[in-house]
Amino acid sequence: MPEDLSNILESTEPELLDGNQDHTEGPLWHRDGYLTFVSIARSQLVRWDPAKKVSTIAREETGGGNGCTLDRQGNLIMCESDRRCITRMDASGKVTIIADRWQGKRFHKPNDVICRSDGSIYFTDPSLRLEPALREMDVAGVYRIDPQGQLHLATDQCVYPNGLALSPDESILYVAISRAEEADFEREAKGEFCPNRRLLAFDVAPDGSLGDSRVFIDMASAEPGVPDGMKVDTAGRVFASGSGGIWVISPQGEKLGVIRVPDGARNVAFGGTDMRTLYITGGNSLYSLRVKTPGIGAF
Repeated sequence: MPEDLSNILESTEPELLDGNQDHTEGPLWHRDGYLTFVSIARSQLVRWDPAKKVSTIAREETGGGNGCTLDRQGNLIMCESDRRCITRMDASGKVTIIADRWQGKRFHKPNDVICRSDGSIYFTDPSLRLEPALREMDVAGVYRIDPQGQLHLATDQCVYPNGLALSPDESILYVAISRAEEADFEREAKGEFCPNRRLLAFDVAPDGSLGDSRVFIDMASAEPGVPDGMKVDTAGRVFASGSGGIWVISPQGEKLGVIRVPDGARNVAFGGTDMRTLYITGGNSLYSLRVKTPGIGAF
């Protein structure tokens, strides 16, 4: 770790918790004291018990489940990429589709989701992961489901919107931009410099609508890994998956350092009784790392 993150991290080496999964994503801490995450390739929702240090299957057939969050009632909200929809799972395990179309056209492959304290749900729907023949619309958007359940296109200013995070006061929505064109996939495969990796920042109005975007930080790099899942701590620092690992970024958009993860990093979540454990999904594994400042959870 070339940068000094000693004032931010309590431990510098991620601890392997589970290395027997298949393409992990969507870590989510629950108020009852456990973590869930998804195994995308197996289409499973997995529960990690910190006390017993074991993983169990919480749900089969997630429809290619990816990003997850909790709504104000504690229901699990999931992006089901293969089913091209957003679902809600209640305490009984019942799964309901809450959004699958915009103006009558199916979403591409919903990727990540976050809930605001007023009940608004934001989610991303990039287009480049879906073959052109299956795309029903040109928009690669960030959408908002308002507290009354109405769907809005929050912004169409993104080409490949991925991870989402809100600032502590919820006045800013951060959006990870993984790519901007098909050529970026080839650049990644060849290990070439990718110029289109960045985080955008949108001002959030009181009613939940978004203003114009600005570049929060440029993450262009030739290192493996693209801007993906991210979370924010109570000091406003952004912990974002990206090139080389997890970027730690100041509220002003300054890169403070990179946390290196053996399998790379796709997404992160704060948890634990003190919210000072950073859970990391990457490769086929789940890791954890202790931090000094509490993070913001999904509730």
